[in-house]
Formats: sequence, structure tokens, C-alpha cells
Amino acid sequence: MDIRSVRWSTTAALLTSFLIIVTGGIVRVTGSGLGCPDWPRCTDESFTSSAASTGVHGVIEFGNRVLTGVVVVAVAWVIVAVFPHRRAGGATLWRSAWGQLLVVLVNAVVGGVTVWTGLNPYVVGAHFLAAMLLLASTTISFDLAHRVGAPQAVHGSTARRGNLVLVVNAVLVAAGTLVTGAGPHPGDSAEVNRIPLDWTILAYVHGLLAAVALAVTVGCAMTARRHQDMHAFRRSRTLIAVLAAQAVIGVYQSLDGLPAVAVLLHLGGAALTWAGAVRVRLACPSSARTRRRYLPVRESAWDSDRK
Repeated sequence: MDIRSVRWSTTAALLTSFLIIVTGGIVRVTGSGLGCPDWPRCTDESFTSSAASTGVHGVIEFGNRVLTGVVVVAVAWVIVAVFPHRRAGGATLWRSAWGQLLVVLVNAVVGGVTVWTGLNPYVVGAHFLAAMLLLASTTISFDLAHRVGAPQAVHGSTARRGNLVLVVNAVLVAAGTLVTGAGPHPGDSAEVNRIPLDWTILAYVHGLLAAVALAVTVGCAMTARRHQDMHAFRRSRTLIAVLAAQAVIGVYQSLDGLPAVAVLLHLGGAALTWAGAVRVRLACPSSARTRRRYLPVRESAWDSDRK
């Protein structure tokens, strides 16, 4: 069986799901959220955009829409590549691939509603969270496709810490969405309604949650090392580095008036942090049942293809 296609397709899906988040940030900080004033058409006359018809903002917004189509192609590739393995232990990967396609389509519709509502901040937040859900799904598929054999079940303490890392980082992502919805960079050069909450207070709460996430991840790394759960330890250590970099960027952007480049770096860092938290959780199977659930195909199938 050709496992390489599965690995390449899941890598493509992961990268494009990350890029759709970053390009969405570019749309936001450049004020291009309504560059295409309609959906699914860009304008009343055309599905496409050009600098002549909608200006640079329309081109930026339309580019983000085109990338959504690229994501659909990448996810479809995962489905086709996994199809031969769906009964050979790849049922979880098969379901994950179809889940990705559903999330992409739902997110495209939510993106359309975002335009129709004139960038309602709650709908914009839902659009971002759906993109992060897609990133979680593609991260899981990537992890499954590149795993050789079943992971060793970790100590119960490590498993609990891994669960906590995922939960705290999920709360951190949600809080960051509120901060963005209440603050500057509404996504359009025109005046757009914001979430009616104090941005400064939300920023402080978000920072506190980031500190909690960092502490929880450090605790997970220490617990994993103590119990010799080295796979979980290495992933936790990587996440610590990403969280620390995120903290530096977050403090800098707040003190320097939210420059666009720093905002984009922080957004990309948020995506990396979330994907890292998912991978820490995947490295913490606590039972044989969990191990079977995350085993992509029979080990012999992987090994025979690697030779």
C-alpha cells in the first residue's frame, strides 16, 4: 500500500489550514474584510476580483477565498489517499478526513455570513474558531499519518496533564478571539461594530490565561519526564518554546499600539500554539483502547511501505 500519498496529503491539508488562518489575518489587518462586498460572488457582476474593479482590498479578500478552494482540494486529496486504508486500521483517519471537509464547507458558509452581516464581530469570531477547529482536525490527521506503530500508553498523571494542556489552550484561543473582537483591526477600513467589552481588561485576562497555559505545559513536561513518557515530554517542551515566543510578541504588540506585522505574527503563533497543544494531547494515550483509536493502519502495513 502507498502510505506516502497519505502522508503527503495530510501534510498539504495541515499547511493549507494554517495558511488560511494567516491569510485571514492579512485580510483583517489590511482592512480588506469587505473588499469583496458580496458572497458567493465578489461583486454583483462577477465571482472574481481585480484591482480595477474592487481595488487592492478586493484582491486580498478574493485571494483568501481562493485559498479556501485550495484547502478543499487538499482535504479531498486526504480522502482519496486514505480510501484504500479505511478498513486496514485507518477508520479514525478516514473519519477525520471527512470531518475536515465538513468543517471547510461550514466555514466557507460562515465566511459568507460574515460578509452579509457587515463583519459582525460575533460571526467573525465564529469564523476564526471554525478555522481553528479545521487546524485541529488536520493536525490529528497529520499525526496519525506520520505515526509508525501504536504509541506507548503514558502514565495516568501525564495523560491528565495532557488533557489539561488541551483544555487550557482551547480557553486561551477563545479568549483571544474575544480580545480581537473587542479591539482594533475590525477587518474593514470603514467603521465596524466591535464586541462591547473593555479591550484592556480582556487583554489582561488573555495574558493571565497565557501564563496559566505556559505553567500547565511546563507541569506536563515535568510530569512526562518524571515518568519517562519521552514523546509527551518532547512535544510539551516544543509547546513551551512556542508559548514563550507568543508571550513576547503579545506583550510587544500591546505596548507598541498593535502594529500589523506583530498582529500577524501573534495570529500565526496562536495557530502554532493550538496545533502544538493538540499534538501534546495526542502524545498522551492513557490506555490500550486509546492507543487503538489513534493507530492509523496496521503496523505491518506502514513498515512494509517504508522499506
